[in-house]
Amino acid sequence: MADAPRPSNFLTEIIDADLAAGRNGGRVVTRFPPEPNGHLHLGHAKSILLNFGLAARYGGRVHLRFDDTNPTTEEVEYVEGIQSDVRWLAGDWTSLYFASDFFERMYQAAERLVRDGHAYVDSQPQDAIREQRGAFDRPGINSPFRDRPAGESLDLFRRMRAGQFADGACVLRARIDMAHPNVIMRDPLLYRIRKAHHHRTGDAWCIYPMYDFAHPLEDAFEGVTHSICTLEFESNRELYDWVLDRLGPWDPRPRQYEFARLSLGYTVLSKRKLLQLVNEGRVAGWDDPRLPTLAGMRRRGITPEALREFADLIGVAKNNSTVDIGKLEFAIRGDLEARSPRALAVLDPLPITLTTWPAGSVETLQLPWWPAEPARGTRPVPCSGELLIEREDFSLDPPADWKRLAPGGSVRLAGGWVIRCDEVLRAADGAVTGLRCSHDPASLGDGAGARRALGTIHWVDAARALAAPVRLYDRLFAAEQPDAAADFLATLNPASLVVAEGARLEPALARATAGDRFQFLRLGYFFADPVDSRPGAPAFNRTITLRDTWTRPAAAPEPRRSPRPRPEPLPDEAPRRGRGDARAERRAVTPALAERYDRYQQALRLPEEQADLLTGELALAEYFDAAVAAGASPASAARWLVNDLLGLAGEAPLAALELSGAGFGAFVALVDTGRLTPAGGKVLLADLVATGGEPAARLAALGLEKVEDAGAIDAAVERALAACAAEVVRYRAGEKKLLGVLLGAAMREARGAADAAAVRKALLEKLG
Repeated sequence: MADAPRPSNFLTEIIDADLAAGRNGGRVVTRFPPEPNGHLHLGHAKSILLNFGLAARYGGRVHLRFDDTNPTTEEVEYVEGIQSDVRWLAGDWTSLYFASDFFERMYQAAERLVRDGHAYVDSQPQDAIREQRGAFDRPGINSPFRDRPAGESLDLFRRMRAGQFADGACVLRARIDMAHPNVIMRDPLLYRIRKAHHHRTGDAWCIYPMYDFAHPLEDAFEGVTHSICTLEFESNRELYDWVLDRLGPWDPRPRQYEFARLSLGYTVLSKRKLLQLVNEGRVAGWDDPRLPTLAGMRRRGITPEALREFADLIGVAKNNSTVDIGKLEFAIRGDLEARSPRALAVLDPLPITLTTWPAGSVETLQLPWWPAEPARGTRPVPCSGELLIEREDFSLDPPADWKRLAPGGSVRLAGGWVIRCDEVLRAADGAVTGLRCSHDPASLGDGAGARRALGTIHWVDAARALAAPVRLYDRLFAAEQPDAAADFLATLNPASLVVAEGARLEPALARATAGDRFQFLRLGYFFADPVDSRPGAPAFNRTITLRDTWTRPAAAPEPRRSPRPRPEPLPDEAPRRGRGDARAERRAVTPALAERYDRYQQALRLPEEQADLLTGELALAEYFDAAVAAGASPASAARWLVNDLLGLAGEAPLAALELSGAGFGAFVALVDTGRLTPAGGKVLLADLVATGGEPAARLAALGLEKVEDAGAIDAAVERALAACAAEVVRYRAGEKKLLGVLLGAAMREARGAADAAAVRKALLEKLG
């Protein structure tokens, strides 16, 4: 069978054109150039697969290169971890390089620029250089050292290398154009002094090249033909070409191309923020299964094949956008479906006694690991009169479409018999403590005359089940765009890790070894933890649920919520009719909706669009009215309901939410009265939908109440500055980009609930 055609993209079109024109001698050489200052994450995976994939597609070469030009942030641990991650995801590289392999050649290239009049040593402080660069709306100002003679600059540059100057005393700059419309081209820095120990070269160097100077030279030294970067380097391409044009000729001559970097919902991919999560103990380490690091995803049980499928799904684009995390989860589920044998496990056990079971007897069932393919093997599963089922599979008061166990109802035990609930055992407080059931011996294998069952549930034998740690991992953040929040930590999902303390597994799983994968029937895909599993005592991590649970609130599953009923179509409803038309026609035959539509616009002064959306269903309008009656301003209630709450509810009917209409109104009033910032409001609303509770009480419990007291804000800023003393020194020395780090620290000290503008003002005053 012929191979399926490989998908093309704008990069393959460029390479195809180069090969057709005979450029680069018909060679294709790509590279993946990580900085060894952190562990790789999902964003890097896209770049790895792209560069390795292009080299493989064209029979070319791919280099793994470490851009180790900043000794203050680089560690051998990261070098080793990156190599392991790349090999796991994409296989071996053709050649391994380090920027430090080329330090001498880079230095000689820099001397050449000085001699040719294209670079000079600037002895100004960093603040002065930064200020003189100007901005997009104003040109830069020439340095007083710009016309320094080449011989003088060359002498100073050599003295910089010899260690005769302190850090920051001087820098080497390119001489380009201080009025250039591209600010990057305004005499950019090429070398700076860093008297720090390098993980490979030790103390041999005390000056290090800037990335924008090192990057094109590394590509040229290695013979890279297609230097593929993410889109934020598009403005740097002009400097990339400037360096190569003045230090060539090169064969091949590298060319830089940019593609859209990966931005994924419910995820942060910033190295700084990932490092913060690790350093503050918000996660268990770089390989925490909740992190988007490759190490974390490996430990969670995600396979490289799933990541490759995800990369194919999202493709290669020229414009940045946020990718729906559902695409990643779709790829993971599709991959695990075909590689995960089925097993029985109960995470929240409810005991049942089979009153009709022969006393003291145990029957062993031979159940297939792969129900659709029994020839692939079976395992023994014991069954006695004492079993455990999932607590959520029983309901005292089930809805009409309930297909699990209820008083007087019947279900089938997976692979076993039909049982009927005859008696419910309850504690003094009414809590269900156990069930007494009868079983139908004729129902094994669905024999003739078997008792009828509406559904099937999973189970384990109580006496013979294996107790094992089972960790239920979920999305680390509760907000789709945590980076958009004033403090991304405020959007952490408190249920991102739940340990099923009472979990019990079928006995055959005792033989699972580290790295084994299973689908726990009806529960999800699970992975035997490679760190904590021991012979005979596996520990399991949930890789992913069987289906998306984020399209509706993550509330208690009893009873299972039915989808929001769609309004019945009108008898004369035409096909392909717009939703707005449907709402208008519904109002025409429903006086209560028509009355609200007019009142919302005339009395409440809502925009027509909001009034239209709120009167499409009577239940929605009633929910809104209850919120307004509870004290919410109509405009705010409409905005939060339409823009936020309906998205959180997904397909669940509003009446089934843990948050009532009155409760929603109380929540909106907290925002209206200034007790809650809009960013904090999104966090609180998600919590209320998921867990319920009184809004003001949950506001206090989550520490989200807006801080307006100037003294409290000042105290929070003081604590942040004390905790970030090193960053404060660097900021005052000229690293103004650290303002965001310090602001984030101050917001955290204010519990993420202070007004960001007030915190920023106080912070700038104290920083001077």
